[in-house]
Amino acid sequence: MKTYEDIAGDGGSNIIEQVQALGEKLRSRLDRIKYKVALMSGKGGVGKSSLTANVAACLVDRGHSVGILDADLNGPSICHLLGVRNSHKLIIDEKGVQPGNGVHGIKLMSMDMLLSSPDSPVMWTEEADATAVWVSTMESTALRELVADTDWGDLDYLLIDMPPGSDRIDNIRSLIPELAGVVEITIPSPLSQHIVSKSITKNNKMEVPIIGLVENMAGYTCPHCEKEGPLFEGDNVEELAKQKNISYLGKIPFDTRIGRKTDSGSLYYMDNKDSVTGKAISSVVDKILESI
Repeated sequence: MKTYEDIAGDGGSNIIEQVQALGEKLRSRLDRIKYKVALMSGKGGVGKSSLTANVAACLVDRGHSVGILDADLNGPSICHLLGVRNSHKLIIDEKGVQPGNGVHGIKLMSMDMLLSSPDSPVMWTEEADATAVWVSTMESTALRELVADTDWGDLDYLLIDMPPGSDRIDNIRSLIPELAGVVEITIPSPLSQHIVSKSITKNNKMEVPIIGLVENMAGYTCPHCEKEGPLFEGDNVEELAKQKNISYLGKIPFDTRIGRKTDSGSLYYMDNKDSVTGKAISSVVDKILESI
């Protein structure tokens, strides 16, 4: 019985040519995108996807072309936020898979667009005893295909909505070595800060460029009187940024309207630019662009 080491070349599988072709296709997509920015947090529930969508809206409002890659394969939500229904039919032509068109012309690609119904879970295998390594390999392959097969066209910014956990940035960094950087997001709670601190430490060790830290849900804003009040108790997030020697991009108070669709069907930022939270989002975007 022969092993791969005993076979000259690739045994006729053309695997080398296939890998090279995939790499060239991926490169051709990414070369048409000026800046790629990942928004992440080691913890879920910090409002990362909502913030990603509204940062995209702010960039569009400033005249930039923007796309969002929903890298949260198991819990995708960008389609819902950008108004692309699960019933959206993918169009595949000679250029590749055409991305969804969300509100304000934001392009997007998400695992949600590949599911048969809104409540369908992502199932990587029917086997109950599938190993974590196997599932991780499947996720990495799916993520690569979402990036490489999508005809993003010419974009100023591709925002990458990362899943919870600090380990997933490894896949993105291998796919997009020229990543402009990551925006770390936390809420003021001690638990969230503890977990995001680990994420920052790992990114520093892996030499992943960190644009800065955003304090989301930093208190709440009344949608009627615009007064701010406390929401979470916790240590000073700006102090955490100083300890980690990274930029503090600012605090964004929670507004109950940010998770709801507006009457016009647009994202929160577009209809509430002059609100306390809208101005805070704009300020954070200013600092992200300054860093880039």
